[in-house]
Amino acid sequence: MRQAIVRRDYEAVLATAKREFSGEFIRDESDRVRAFERCIALLWDAFKNQHLSWIGFYDKVVGTDEMVLVCREPKPACSPIGLHGMCGRGWMEKRAIVIQDIRTLGENYIACDPKDKSELVVPVMNADGTCRGVLDADSFEIAGFDEHDAEEMSRLLELTGASAPIPRPSMRL
Repeated sequence: MRQAIVRRDYEAVLATAKREFSGEFIRDESDRVRAFERCIALLWDAFKNQHLSWIGFYDKVVGTDEMVLVCREPKPACSPIGLHGMCGRGWMEKRAIVIQDIRTLGENYIACDPKDKSELVVPVMNADGTCRGVLDADSFEIAGFDEHDAEEMSRLLELTGASAPIPRPSMRL
């Protein structure tokens, strides 16, 4: 499998997050959703021309086997989704998953856009260590993401207070 097409530079994104947020975990629900929205805006603005085709947050619905879309760029996506896909796996395993080629997933892939070829899922953690949901990123390119993206997006979620510390390491599929 070849290396990621683009090595994204997260320095400016993380610097902006440090200026705008305290880095403390946000417990107020409306503030946390605003942090999700700001993360999406920062990532989309920085990387929409670097093989990022879609990015959004999914929250696990309590008492169900579903996740719902909270916010996204640039277009709507599937919602609700089941836990059998990669977002559900990232939620259950509480770790980032880098999917280099979604064609290898068979039934484990929930196709919202038939042009997608790779995906990155990063868990969003609660302060008590449970997983709330996931940040999901898609690319029209094979190997559109790597462990560097997983690590830096995890750092962004923690810097904005959108997520408590995220377990490492990520898993590559």
